[in-house]
Amino acid sequence: MITSIPDLKEQIDNYLAKFLPQDIDQDTLRNSMEYSVMAGGKRLRPALTLATVELLGGTINEDILRVATALELLHTYSLIHDDLPAMDNDALRRGKPTNHCKFGAGMATLAGDGLLTLAFQWVTDNNLSADIRSRLAFELAKAAGPAGMVAGQARDIEGEHQRLSLEQLRYLHRQKTGALIQYAVLAGGIIMDQPAKVQQELAAFGANYGLAFQIYDDLMDVLGTTEQMGKAVHKDAAEQKNTYPGLLGVDGAKKQLHNALIAATQSQRQLEKLTSKSFAGYDEFLAYFK
Repeated sequence: MITSIPDLKEQIDNYLAKFLPQDIDQDTLRNSMEYSVMAGGKRLRPALTLATVELLGGTINEDILRVATALELLHTYSLIHDDLPAMDNDALRRGKPTNHCKFGAGMATLAGDGLLTLAFQWVTDNNLSADIRSRLAFELAKAAGPAGMVAGQARDIEGEHQRLSLEQLRYLHRQKTGALIQYAVLAGGIIMDQPAKVQQELAAFGANYGLAFQIYDDLMDVLGTTEQMGKAVHKDAAEQKNTYPGLLGVDGAKKQLHNALIAATQSQRQLEKLTSKSFAGYDEFLAYFK
């Protein structure tokens, strides 16, 4: 039986609460890092890794939890830095004041730096095989780095006040949001030492899921409320950001979301053929968009 998303989230939250403070050796820095990590959130990325491990027949243990929760550390670093005055200058995240509003921009920057580096410590400081740890660290570095998430953030900054084409926008989001989600799914296949074809299809599912996630986030900035999102809404248009609703309108963005979900479902079915296992457990993740 596959663990439900709420139960996976509970395991992730418990692990973070227990082990995060043990690796931070400065009180204010610890408070700042814990403030953002423990502020809530869906824990979607580590949950995808853990669910993939289970769907492939594995059992979650402390080593796998450590690798999966490392991704939440890295994701939280990206949120702290994204909210900084030099970036999006946001005052609200997950329904609470952003890190720099509470601790100052300098400490917030260091909290992000600490989470980024600690993520790689956790990926490599566990009892998985050396080959698996090496591959996970390599793929996470690619997903998070200057050809992945960081490149997407750079494209986002340069794209302000410009009108990108649909292909340019898709490429931007594939890096900015999709790269870490793609890694989250792929990591489950790496942990379970799956054949190359299975890993490729897991990456395809993650890429399409990540695209759907970003389109949905764009839509909710238009259609949602601050209470629903836990952050300011209607900012994208005001700041002339490139978004799917801004480029295609709400109906066009909804169509692109539908197409991304169809592609993810096709990968889901292909995974079942390749592994002779049920991947119905992904349905709970796909239901997020309904």
